Amino acid sequence: MAVHWYPGHMHKAQKEIKQVLPQVDLLIEVLDARIPYSSENPAIAELRGDKPCIKVLSKTDLADPLITEMWQKHLEKERSVKTFAATTEQPAKMKQIIDLCRKMLPEKDASVKAINTMIVGIPNVGKSTLINILADRVIAKTGNEAAVTKNQQRINLGNGITLFDTPGILWPKVENINSGYRLAATGAIKDTAMEYDDVGFYLADYLIKAYPDALKERFKLDHIPNTEIEFLEAAAGTRGAKMAGGRVNLHKICEVLIGELRTAKLGRVSLETPEMVELEEVEIAKILAKKAEDKQKRKEGFKTGSLTPDKKDRKEKRESDRAAQSARMKKQNRSRSR
Repeated sequence: MAVHWYPGHMHKAQKEIKQVLPQVDLLIEVLDARIPYSSENPAIAELRGDKPCIKVLSKTDLADPLITEMWQKHLEKERSVKTFAATTEQPAKMKQIIDLCRKMLPEKDASVKAINTMIVGIPNVGKSTLINILADRVIAKTGNEAAVTKNQQRINLGNGITLFDTPGILWPKVENINSGYRLAATGAIKDTAMEYDDVGFYLADYLIKAYPDALKERFKLDHIPNTEIEFLEAAAGTRGAKMAGGRVNLHKICEVLIGELRTAKLGRVSLETPEMVELEEVEIAKILAKKAEDKQKRKEGFKTGSLTPDKKDRKEKRESDRAAQSARMKKQNRSRSR
């Protein structure tokens, strides 16, 4: 799925993050525990460099706990990275992030200077709710939709810690098509910027392979079909997602399936594992290499001219005519000089 949702305020926010980062000691990056890879903005990783970072896996109450543990181990392989898994429904636990900031910066904590932190993340991962918990007061506007926060602000958390808040930002082009679907399914992209049927088919295909028992129980099915279209047709029958003549209302049943995922009515579901994304990254690398190769060929073709035999003959004739004309002019100049 191609993601075409990058509002102007996101571009502005990314520029502001880049400007403020030199003042920041530590980043707090909030990820969706269901999609830690797909909800990790590659632009932030590039800007961060070697700065210490706490990757907060939020919405853990919606994610598969075993897969969340796998992701924590995977993410902490990176230097200067610690993970923290919790849900914003656990405010007391979330406040432990402040102590973790101090532990990761012992020299700064021992000095009189404040520890400057910055909280970043894509839209709708619970960033604003986390800020309100850490600040012990309502500062950031919250909402179960993408792109609620649009401006950067500086917050004094007390106890010698300052927090820079930033709007949730995506990146201009999501190269991994699977990540695009996952972002749409979990609500990181505005619903008006996605096709419900397209996302629903992707989600059904994944769930019948990864969580068949959850689908069978939730949609009251005797068995789970082998294909996504068969499943959606069966699910539509148990949910009344039919049109006149008994035809399946695909839009409606896809909307129902996405809603069931977002509200955890299917149970605790994760949409990606470290092993899955490692394989996907290999494929993406191949695709990008092929694109770069094709682009280079187009450049070379543009320089040499293209290439049909007819065009090549005409080009050679023009070059021959220019060479002959140049020779005649040189001969005339030599005659004049005598």
